[in-house]
Amino acid sequence: MKRFYKQAAIAECETGFGIHLDGRPVHTPARAPLILPRAKLAEAIASEWRRQGDSIDPRTMPFTGLANGAIDQIATNRENFAAGIARYGESDLLCYRAEGPSELIAREAAAWDPLLEWAQRRYDVTLRVTKGIVPVEQPVETLGRLSAAVMAFDPFTLAGLSTLVTLSGSLICGLAIVDGGHDTDVIWSASEIDEVWEVEQWGEDADAAARSARRRAEFGMARTFCDLARG
Repeated sequence: MKRFYKQAAIAECETGFGIHLDGRPVHTPARAPLILPRAKLAEAIASEWRRQGDSIDPRTMPFTGLANGAIDQIATNRENFAAGIARYGESDLLCYRAEGPSELIAREAAAWDPLLEWAQRRYDVTLRVTKGIVPVEQPVETLGRLSAAVMAFDPFTLAGLSTLVTLSGSLICGLAIVDGGHDTDVIWSASEIDEVWEVEQWGEDADAAARSARRRAEFGMARTFCDLARG
């Protein structure tokens, strides 16, 4: 749609921080008030509205999109949404290792073993590792504790965590960022080891490189959203 406002500002209220366009509050697609839990997140979203040109392009407003999802889709169905994220622990990328060659096996171990060790310390869990794609069943206690960790997050953090987990294919990678403060580049590189290996062997076309860059940018944006949502 065409831009219909001149100014975007944040306004503190009893339940958080709202976004006002020319003094009028912004609502989500489901018509709920767009109220954010932290002032910094509200300011980041207000900045997205300020940066719009003559037309509003939702593709350039990722924080607004995640906040809308947190309010309209997650807050009203938090347990089911969190359970969907937690299910990634049943087939976590870090638990499925290459059968060869030795260099790839070594790369995976160097990047993935420390993350599994962190999860073991942080959540008192044991994750079983296998080679190839044959499914490995994780201990019930492990899945329960990882699920409880996910369930503890608020809807806004869950919105960002969902993006981190789905893009990386790893619940542990997502938790390492949100709950462990790990470096975004390190975690993204860990999740892309197999893809990078394939590129090294066979080359990469321009379209694939562009897709990878977009995914990396979205991954970093989700991490920033989580950081802003949590303070």
